[in-house]
Amino acid sequence: MNVPGELRYTLSHEWVRMNDDGTITVGITDHAQEQLGDLVFVETPEIDAVVESEAAIAVVESVKAASDIYAPIAGTIIDANAALGEEPELVNSAPYEGGWLFSMQPSDGKDFDQLLDAESYQAVVSSEE
Repeated sequence: MNVPGELRYTLSHEWVRMNDDGTITVGITDHAQEQLGDLVFVETPEIDAVVESEAAIAVVESVKAASDIYAPIAGTIIDANAALGEEPELVNSAPYEGGWLFSMQPSDGKDFDQLLDAESYQAVVSSEE
């Protein structure tokens, strides 16, 4: 399982990258995409939507199941990965690169620090197995 150390994580298996401009980029973890299997559809959130932390704002659908994606922190959606409309499998092949789901402007940048670090996330995943 690939858990990059520079990212933060949620209990619902989203990863969060802090960008240089203070925005965040969000996707699902390598563990999550492995559990889901081959993705066949991704519904990204609406740009400019203002969302609360832990609100269901996107959906990924695989050959096995559909799963809600949650906002890791409160903020405004500023971008969505349009490539996933044609290539949802990017989430499987490159979950931390081309398979990102959306970007946000956090309401409070300090919320990022409350997310799980890589070591804590690995402990969560290990306890689920």
